[in-house]
Amino acid sequence: MLLKKGSTGEDVKKLQAKLVLTADGSFGAVTEAKVKDWQKANGLTPDGVVGTVSWNKLFPALTNALKLGNLKGYLPDIIITQLPDVIAKFNILNPLRLTHFLAQCAHESAEFTAVSENLNYSATGLKKIFPKYFPDPLSQSYAKKPAKIASRVYAGRMGNGDEASGDGYKFRGRGYIQLTGKTNYTRFAQFIGEDVVANPDLVASKYPLASAAFFFDVNKLWSVCDKGAGVEVITEVTKCINGGTIGLDDRISHFNKYYARLK
Repeated sequence: MLLKKGSTGEDVKKLQAKLVLTADGSFGAVTEAKVKDWQKANGLTPDGVVGTVSWNKLFPALTNALKLGNLKGYLPDIIITQLPDVIAKFNILNPLRLTHFLAQCAHESAEFTAVSENLNYSATGLKKIFPKYFPDPLSQSYAKKPAKIASRVYAGRMGNGDEASGDGYKFRGRGYIQLTGKTNYTRFAQFIGEDVVANPDLVASKYPLASAAFFFDVNKLWSVCDKGAGVEVITEVTKCINGGTIGLDDRISHFNKYYARLK
């Protein structure tokens, strides 16, 4: 989390509303002055920059209510460090929402290790996974060429240009729940206040967790999460993400493991 003069986006709006300013989403001189006054009044260095310390002090309720310390040893430390910002940004209001979110992320990212889509398919893999796009003998000429594969598979949809544009590869899946397509990258850029369209690798390097929460948010999954902790709810969330129930047992296992420590 880093908001300063010149920043824009939803986080700036939330900050401005908290400070009783006009929430226009543009961090200008008035917002900076108000932040400095608030920091001075709260014993912080009045530099006008809202980092993690200032943000968590401004929005303590959600992070305090959730037992994040209980997840130590069950999640990578870097994930636990990022959670307070993500919880505040995306209104992850209760243990159910957080548990469903983490369980799905853990499965989709192979325990938070995969941040970019693996498209290094063999000819046999292409015919199995993408038969529509790679009939024989086309699969042979695309095999083991991730940039060509993605450019073909994702061409002409999700806001991408044609195959020759290379948009399919540029905006391939990144993050813990693989943000995919130029349209989704554009929407996420507008939300996060950083140009991930110009630099899409930021989704993998800086925003893998936030982009996953963005997916939950725009697809209205939080209300599904609120339905409960039963297998039927985990299944419903899984279908919204996966389109089916692939890996359901693993998702349920992750859910039970995290929920036992958060509820």
